[in-house]
Amino acid sequence: MAKILDLSAQTRSASGSVAVRRLRKAGRIPAVVYGKKHENKNLELDGKTFSKLLQASSSDNILVNLKIEGEAAESLALVQEVQHDYLRGGILHVDFHAVAADEEIHAGVPVILKGVEIAEKKGGMLEHILHTLEVHCLPKDLPEKLMLDVSSLELNHSKHVSDLTLPEGVKTKMDSHVVVAVLKEPKVEEAPVVAVVAEGAAAAPAAGAAPAGAAAAPAAGAKAAAPAAGAKAAAPEKKK
Repeated sequence: MAKILDLSAQTRSASGSVAVRRLRKAGRIPAVVYGKKHENKNLELDGKTFSKLLQASSSDNILVNLKIEGEAAESLALVQEVQHDYLRGGILHVDFHAVAADEEIHAGVPVILKGVEIAEKKGGMLEHILHTLEVHCLPKDLPEKLMLDVSSLELNHSKHVSDLTLPEGVKTKMDSHVVVAVLKEPKVEEAPVVAVVAEGAAAAPAAGAAPAGAAAAPAAGAKAAAPAAGAKAAAPEKKK
């Protein structure tokens, strides 16, 4: 199950792009918390503390007890979204979804495959299709990940959502026939057949074609070709 971690936060009064940039330069992360039974509130977090919390988590589903400065009661919240700066690095913003301990939540849980090498030794290639399963449960029952053993897969067979073992108190609305992973037989491409002509062999003439070297006969009814300009006509043969 997902661990519930303690996280300190302070109320953030300043807003706007200029104030947010100053906050990040000071090593702080702007954040917000919201929920059905929780007032929307702008927060700020210590950047190093939250980054370590993310690195130590094996899943994106992180439950925290938000200890907001100036408030006596802690707020149970799910890390809903983390915006990263992929160009310069670092975290831009964090969204927290406040929940009640007895309130059902829904979250995407990563599906991890084990036994992949054993399956692929059978001559196939394993394709992981469903990487995340959306589940519904109470916060205390939220799993960090779901494991699926694929070592027993045979060629051209698959594992489905129905093969996943959900912890007690956890359910999903996804169709049980959805494929999670399949062991595919690798396709073998046939080499193209190239026709080889023996060296020195003459190509056979096409049907009806005159053999090479033969003069073409004039078409029926066509006159003989006139002699070239300046050429003498052949003398008539003398009678004997």
